[in-house]
Amino acid sequence: MMTRHVITYTGGVSRWQPDARERLERAAIELFAAQGFAATTVPQITARAGLTTRTFFRHFADKREVLFGGGEITEFAAQIIADTPASMDPLALIVNGLRTVAESRFDGQREEFRQRRAIILSDEGLMERDRGKRAALAEVIRDGFVGRGLDAKTATLLAESSVTVLHVALNEWLDSDDDSQTLFELILDALASLRGALALTDPPGAGRPAPGGSACGAPEVRR
Repeated sequence: MMTRHVITYTGGVSRWQPDARERLERAAIELFAAQGFAATTVPQITARAGLTTRTFFRHFADKREVLFGGGEITEFAAQIIADTPASMDPLALIVNGLRTVAESRFDGQREEFRQRRAIILSDEGLMERDRGKRAALAEVIRDGFVGRGLDAKTATLLAESSVTVLHVALNEWLDSDDDSQTLFELILDALASLRGALALTDPPGAGRPAPGGSACGAPEVRR
């Protein structure tokens, strides 16, 4: 595994920079943390990374995308669903997909994501962007389920629940000091809590006798 080092680059810039994206991300995060997101400009980021503004915009649409990764997570989710066998049931697909996301995108990077979260929470515009990204992810998952034959309502409920479970587990993971606990373990805990809450909570009106009838809706028989 490659070890990441925080380096301030100076001097000339070669035409080909194979690690340009990582350097730009690290420079941007350092500046966001030190002087605030709003006060940081793209030229400052590129100067710190020792790269050009043109190189920055080759990798990112704007400085916000340094924190959110463009459309990568939605594309990744869509690909997971597309690659899953049609025979796999929806809940198994959700668990498998969340595990893939947790292990490939978050494991081993807790401190980095803590720093990113702190920056996002410091700026209202970034928080709104974060909510928009979650909504876009839910929409992609919903469309994936619809494409597998689920009705729109069920697909929407599964998609929104999946994104919420990931969000809740991710925040719990970032708040935790237990390095032995993985994000996927917390995802499973969140799923179990959701299923348990649904099992214990009757929908409004469930189990209540209908007017003039029994609990199942049939007319009440008086003896």
